[in-house]
Amino acid sequence: MVFKCQEDSFLKEFTTRVKSIEPLPDQKGAFVIFDDTILFPEGGGQPCDHGTVNGLPVTNVIRKAGDALHFISTSDDLPLKPGDEVTQTVNWERRHDHMQQHSGQHLITAIFDREFKIGTKSWWLGEKTSYVDLDAKDVTQDQIMHVERICNELIANATPVKVDVYAADDPVLQSEELRAPRDLPEDVVGPIRVVTIEGVESNRCCGTHVKHLGQLQVVKLLNLEKTKGKLMLNFLVGNRVLTKLGECFERECQLNTILNGAPDRHLELATKLQANQKSSLKLLKTLAKELAQFEVQKFTQSDEKRFYFVHRHDGIDPEFQNNFLRHISDNKETLFFITIGDDSNKGSFLLQGPPEIINELKDQICTKLDAKGNGKGNRFQGKVNNLKGVKDCDKLIIKYFDSLS
Repeated sequence: MVFKCQEDSFLKEFTTRVKSIEPLPDQKGAFVIFDDTILFPEGGGQPCDHGTVNGLPVTNVIRKAGDALHFISTSDDLPLKPGDEVTQTVNWERRHDHMQQHSGQHLITAIFDREFKIGTKSWWLGEKTSYVDLDAKDVTQDQIMHVERICNELIANATPVKVDVYAADDPVLQSEELRAPRDLPEDVVGPIRVVTIEGVESNRCCGTHVKHLGQLQVVKLLNLEKTKGKLMLNFLVGNRVLTKLGECFERECQLNTILNGAPDRHLELATKLQANQKSSLKLLKTLAKELAQFEVQKFTQSDEKRFYFVHRHDGIDPEFQNNFLRHISDNKETLFFITIGDDSNKGSFLLQGPPEIINELKDQICTKLDAKGNGKGNRFQGKVNNLKGVKDCDKLIIKYFDSLS
C-alpha cells in the first residue's frame, strides 16, 4: 500500500477513519490502524513521523505488511472506535527535517556513485547528524569536496525530484538504471515507488521526499569515521546546516572571551594554553613530590607515633599521597589517616596501619565522611562526599587511642 504521506509528503493534516484498534494495556496505549495515514511508518532508514490524531499524541508508527500501526499513548480509555472519522496532524518540523536528510542522502549517494563508482552500503538518519556508509577503503578530502560542490550546484538549480508508482511486477522495475532497492523494507507489499532526481538517479524507496532539490537548501559533508569495517561520512542537509552554523558561531564567541583572541587565533592560543598546562602539571607533580617529602620529615620529627593525619583539600595532585606512602611503607605501627580533595567538599580518604584498629574505626569514619570504602589488611580507602567531617574523624581517632591508654 502507498500511504497518503507518500503520495503527498507536504500534506500536514488529513481526515480518515479508524480501521482497527489493538489495546496495549502494559504500555498504556494502543496500536491504531486507519484507512490511510499522513504519518510515515519507520522504514528505509527514515524514522517514523510524530503527530496527533484528534489531539491525541502519536509517538511511534511502524509498518506491518500493508498497514501502518500508530501507537497512541493514553492513561484512560482510548476515545476512538472503528469507523470513527478522525483528523491526523503531522509534526511538520520533524517531517521536514527527515525529508531533507533522506533526499539529501539519495543525492550524496548518487553523486559518489556517478563520479567515483563508490557505492553506499547503508545510511543512518540521526537526531543531529546523519551518515552514509561508503563502500570503499577510503576517500580523499578532494573527493568529498568534489561531491559536495556538485550536490550544491544541483540544489542551486532546483533540480526536479519526482515519485512514480509501479505495480510490483512492472518490467520497469528490472531496469539497470534503477539503483538496487537498498532503502526498501522487506515487508513492503503492493505498488513500488521509484524516486527520481532528474538527470541524476532513480531509486526504489518508501520514504518521504522533497519536490525539487532547491528545498534541501544546502548539503554539508563533514568528517569521515572508520570503525569496524565501516567508512562513515557524516553529513548535514538544510536546516541542520543552519543550526550547526549557529552553534559553531556561539561557541566561537565564547572562545573569543575565554582565549582573549579573535577566531583566527583560536588554534594558536589553544595550543599555547595546552603547552602551558602541560608545563604547569609537570611543575605541580614536582612540588607534590617535594611536599610529600616535607610531610614525611614532619612525621619523623613528631613525638606522636600512634597516629598521624595528613589533610590536603587544595586540589593537590593525587600522586602526593602515593609519594608519602612510599616513604613510610616500612612503618607498621602508626595509623595514618589521609584525605585529599578540593573546594567541592569531595575527595578521597585512606587509612593505613594496624588492621585491627582499621576494622574498629572504618565504619564510623565512612559515616562521618559520607564515604564508601573498601580494602583489606593494613589499608582501607574510598571516595568522600563530605570532607567537612574530617575534623570529627580526627577527634574520633584521638579519642580511640586515648581510651587505650
